[in-house]
Amino acid sequence: MFLLSIPAEPVSSSKQAERLDNYILGIAKGDKEALAGLYESTHTAVYGFALSLCKNVPDAEDVLQDVFVQIWNAAEQYTPAGKPMAWIFTITRNLALLCLRQKNKMIPFSAEDLQEHLEEISQVTSDDRIVLEALLKSLQDTERQILVLHALSGMKHREIASLLQIPLPTVLSKYHRAVKKLGKIMKEADIE
Repeated sequence: MFLLSIPAEPVSSSKQAERLDNYILGIAKGDKEALAGLYESTHTAVYGFALSLCKNVPDAEDVLQDVFVQIWNAAEQYTPAGKPMAWIFTITRNLALLCLRQKNKMIPFSAEDLQEHLEEISQVTSDDRIVLEALLKSLQDTERQILVLHALSGMKHREIASLLQIPLPTVLSKYHRAVKKLGKIMKEADIE
């Protein structure tokens, strides 16, 4: 699937998780290079998840920045358990929800915001942009979040259920519904 420049090695793999754990442990010791490495490895997935929650580019960018400030401040409290992305996504979710509460409203995800975000994503052709735009507009919020978490970060459905605090069967059904919608859009657009 072409969705959103998926990393060659899923973020949830044990090798990648160990590397991210090491970055966080380095950050806990004040290592700025470890923070840069963690940012480079995870910023696309964090931004995508923040955008799926905030629904606008400026707030998602603010949340992205706040996430890494929070990681810098809280790294000493991190306990390596082989799931660093779950910890990072929990921080992202909490900060995005805080941002939304402070605004006290949901800001619509405008076509301009979507276009700006799609231009930032590397390796996406114009045909893919059309499909992605239609897909993102057609998905419900939870479907979008689940699809982004699974496609961008390689998180397992069980991990997504835990992060979003919804039952695993709901995650599975919403994921499959989102994939079916993607297939329908691709079929209607006659894209292979």
